[in-house]
Amino acid sequence: MERLVFYVLVFGALVKAQHCPGRCICQTISPTLTLLCAKTGLLFVPPTIDRKTVELRLTDNFITAVRRKDFLNMTSLVHLTLSRNTISQIAPHSFVGLKSLRALHMDGNRLTVINSDQLKGLINLRHLILGNNQIHLIELSSFDEFVSTIEDLDLSYNNLRTLPWEAIARMTHINTLTLDHNLIDHISAGTFTLLTKLVRLDMTSNRLQTLPPDALFQQAQVLSEPRASSSSLLTVSFGGNPLHCNCELLWLRRLTREDDLETCASPEHLMDKYFWSIQEEEFICEPPLITKHQVTKPYVMEGQGVTLKCKAMGDPDPTIHWRFPDGKLVHNNSRTILYDNGTLDILITTMKDSGAFNCVASNAAGIATAAVEVNMIPLPLFVNNSGHMREADPGLSDITTSTKSGSNDTKPQNKRVLVENLTANSAVIHWPSERHIPGIRMYQIQYNSTLCVLAVYDDGITSLTATRVVGCVQFHTGAEAGQCRFIPSQFLGGTMIIIIGGIIVASVLVFIIILMIRYKAYSGADAAKAKVRGDAGVQVHSQTNGSHPGRSGSKQEVCPESPDAKDCKALATFQNFSPNMHILFQLTKYFNIFRLVLVLHNDII
Repeated sequence: MERLVFYVLVFGALVKAQHCPGRCICQTISPTLTLLCAKTGLLFVPPTIDRKTVELRLTDNFITAVRRKDFLNMTSLVHLTLSRNTISQIAPHSFVGLKSLRALHMDGNRLTVINSDQLKGLINLRHLILGNNQIHLIELSSFDEFVSTIEDLDLSYNNLRTLPWEAIARMTHINTLTLDHNLIDHISAGTFTLLTKLVRLDMTSNRLQTLPPDALFQQAQVLSEPRASSSSLLTVSFGGNPLHCNCELLWLRRLTREDDLETCASPEHLMDKYFWSIQEEEFICEPPLITKHQVTKPYVMEGQGVTLKCKAMGDPDPTIHWRFPDGKLVHNNSRTILYDNGTLDILITTMKDSGAFNCVASNAAGIATAAVEVNMIPLPLFVNNSGHMREADPGLSDITTSTKSGSNDTKPQNKRVLVENLTANSAVIHWPSERHIPGIRMYQIQYNSTLCVLAVYDDGITSLTATRVVGCVQFHTGAEAGQCRFIPSQFLGGTMIIIIGGIIVASVLVFIIILMIRYKAYSGADAAKAKVRGDAGVQVHSQTNGSHPGRSGSKQEVCPESPDAKDCKALATFQNFSPNMHILFQLTKYFNIFRLVLVLHNDII
């Protein structure tokens, strides 16, 4: 029995050892399962970790990345420590499913960016320690999962220039906010108003020149007495910042903080002085003083652009705004651009811009205004040949509008454009030369029930291509007479070639038939003559090759008796073969003619 119990204990120990990675310490005696793998040289999160682990510490190792499968199904995990590794990457949704996780320590790593999907799933997180990394960017929605549960946020010793202040302003349960040793140079006003449970705020060693006044700090004026010992007192640390000690920090000076050693970096007469030793009367501001206000052009043609400049000095640096002559505030839009340095660009002016623009410079000490006069000139008036001023002709667009006319409309048309030699499909148009318009490129004719002539020119005012109507005229053309439709020349030429070729072929066939008839008739006449000569005692000689009696003759010659045998042979040969040779010669000639016709036809097609 004792041996059986021993075997059961050994088996249970072996089973539990299978879930404990090598060189790690697994504490299974306590009610919660704890796994300690500190300084074990791990390169990644061990895959053999018990999924029921409650506390997991993997500090002082060489883990380089957090993979999505590392903490899969570890729903009981409450505390996770990955401090002092070399982690530079966190896979998206690596912590999804860790609904019980309360504390995540990742300080002392090499993180550079916190994306919005890297901390997804941490809906109950209370402690997030990301200090001592290289973080320079935190996306706006990175903290949204735990914004209502976070109590401790440590972002110290990073390279942060700004933070998702809107998310931080909603962390109503936060107790400690550590932002020291960063590059933060601005804090949005009202960020700490709702953080009523904030106990410690550390902003030392940043680049802050001022701190925005906040209702929470006004409450700290009473709670920050040196003798107070309550643990709920608000502690604000802002040493190591280049503070600009003017009236904007007067609210902070009124807090009793004699034990701190913060110093001022400016203005010059307060440089390197202890912040808390400076009297309240020395925290002063200078009202704005406008030093420059001008317009680049004294007179502005309607439609042109103009630039207004305004510079002001003061302590703190004043903010500059502009107001239109009618008193409305100038905003950035497609027509006006307002720069931070006080410059206002009006891209396209109108007659409403004529008047005094007001430059408004304001800071904590007061407001200063200065007027900048803009003189608008309407679009230029052109001079005609008589020397009198006349307004420009209407029509600055290429789109013309047809005039309404009825059958009984007898209004005189614009006689500047004349139509002559009017036919069914043509007309001669006359219009005067617009010499008073400089830079004319060309004339454009538009016809849409009304014919209009437009002059296209370079507008020297707006540096754009413009059009101006020279004149319009209405006319009606007569009905178009019926016209003969000619067969296309290509079709006609090809058809004629085919017809001629067919005629030639037919002629050749007819000629061949005639020759054949004549040949038959000629052969019949020769046979009759031979028969008559045979009856008259003409000798018929059979000529064989080699004069051998056993061979049949290949040719037969019929001739009368003659002392010259060679002449008889030649005559017989001519009489037998001359019709065939004649037919062959004629066929070859007509075939060549037909082939030439086909070649000419293909060239035309």
